[in-house]
Amino acid sequence: MDENISLPPVDLGPIRVKTPVVLSPMAGVTNWPFRVLCEEYGPEGLYVAEMITARALVARNPKALRLCRFAPTESPRSLQLYGVSPGITELAAKIVVDEHMADHVDLNFGCPVPKVTRRGGGSALPWKTGLFREILRRVVAVCEPAGIPVTAKIRVGIDHEHETFLEAGHIAQEEGCAAVTLHARTTAEYYGGHSDWSRIAELVESLDIPVFGNGDIWSAEDAMAMVRETGCAGVAIGRGCQGRPWLFGDIRNAFAGSDERIDPTLGEVGGIILRHAELLTEFYDGDEMMAAHDLRKHVAWYLKGFPVGGGTRRAFMECEDLADIRRQVAMLDADIPYPKAVENKPRGRVRYARKVHLPYGWLDSQELTEEQRRTVISADPLDASY
Repeated sequence: MDENISLPPVDLGPIRVKTPVVLSPMAGVTNWPFRVLCEEYGPEGLYVAEMITARALVARNPKALRLCRFAPTESPRSLQLYGVSPGITELAAKIVVDEHMADHVDLNFGCPVPKVTRRGGGSALPWKTGLFREILRRVVAVCEPAGIPVTAKIRVGIDHEHETFLEAGHIAQEEGCAAVTLHARTTAEYYGGHSDWSRIAELVESLDIPVFGNGDIWSAEDAMAMVRETGCAGVAIGRGCQGRPWLFGDIRNAFAGSDERIDPTLGEVGGIILRHAELLTEFYDGDEMMAAHDLRKHVAWYLKGFPVGGGTRRAFMECEDLADIRRQVAMLDADIPYPKAVENKPRGRVRYARKVHLPYGWLDSQELTEEQRRTVISADPLDASY
């Protein structure tokens, strides 16, 4: 244990994040049931809801409204918005403020998914500096008077020939953002290879506002290493906690100076699976089938590396209600230890992007043409997820 590693509190406007450890928004993953599991293990950090598309919120899309829900225990309530239209994103922020939906708003400029970037959104958007600045300015103008801090999530750039993170960081700072999170990959790198933490250090050196580092934190030791190597104010955890909400407990212990780590047996993991299912049932207003279907991807992560056999995995995938899930959990061998082969190893998607999908002519200039402006605003998605 490196006793010199510390993580002092970070103030985001009126919100004090006692231990600046962040659960990064992940589509289809970080709804409130999963956030509650992570928060129960972890420190008093920031556990961010999955991305809400601005237009879907403005249109009162039922799925978007469901994703905006928070558990009574969650504080502060942290919401991430995504949009490409300044006007629509501003309206969405106004709804958040007027209806007291959240205490903190994060803006997504880091998503590399083709469905998002081909519309000029996510990690493609900071390349158009005027559009990036306008969205930040409008949202901060709505949120700041209400005491709601705004932060921004960015990537290094579209590729290494079109890096934007330093310029984007300065624009975010100038427009009143309380902090910036940098996923230290380009869009083209997607989730391949290892993120380049040196870029986080560059941004830390360049800005006065706090910088949170994101990318390849698979263990508490990784979290401490990132802080040591970059000087970042906090760490943001994404894929590393998939099927491992207790990772936040490990990180809490590490930054408290403890060597204690959580290595649950299969029986203990089974208990977490069942609790997750019960929380999802509440999230879906009592619909056990919806909860069971949502749980499937999580079960695959929970059971990763355990010698349970394909039949057991298939049986969980076929569960249709809580009774089915309880039955399968009861059949697990409770004494099997956590598999060392997958402990602290990469999880989730690890591939590079085959191609970065962008609007026509997007890289010709950092200025947004009128035609591009009309295109991206009309392409602002109505659906509630990407």
